[in-house]
Amino acid sequence: MGSRVRDLGVRSPYDKVGGLLYFGRMLDKIRSHAKGELPLEYQANLGEGFDKKCVTFLRVRYELVVDYINYGLSDDAILESCFGMGRRPSEAEIYMWNEFMRKRGWNDELSETLENQKKKEAMLSRSEIQTMFQFIDADEGRSVNDKHINCYSRPKYGRTGGWASGERGETAAAVKMRGSNGA
Repeated sequence: MGSRVRDLGVRSPYDKVGGLLYFGRMLDKIRSHAKGELPLEYQANLGEGFDKKCVTFLRVRYELVVDYINYGLSDDAILESCFGMGRRPSEAEIYMWNEFMRKRGWNDELSETLENQKKKEAMLSRSEIQTMFQFIDADEGRSVNDKHINCYSRPKYGRTGGWASGERGETAAAVKMRGSNGA
């Protein structure tokens, strides 16, 4: 079923636009639909499912994104317009979005849906498919492997864990005070 969508140039949900997973895929599906090329089985979910989660995250209406596409805007211009009309998430929020979306179907309320989809597409034996993104890629003929495990870049807003040498258990104020006392 899905290989036809990939042939239309619909991106993997792992492909990023402006740091966001899935956004580019949503745009590709809208463009394919506008040209009358999106297969019927994909049309039922336009504006629903992950599309709805994406526009809700950006706090814009799905129809607004469709309008931006109809105006001929580029992916980056559409995203910037969404930031302007909705909200611009912080780097930390984008990181959380990406992690949330990347893991959908893995031990959450979509797990049963994922198993049903795998059964429907004769993929139950494919144990490497553990998330909806992996299922989408497999269904559309892309390889499913660990290339997307670290599909995000490290956040620029600070350390993500651990202590720097000599700081274990100290607050920033304690380190500053220690430094000013020459200790």
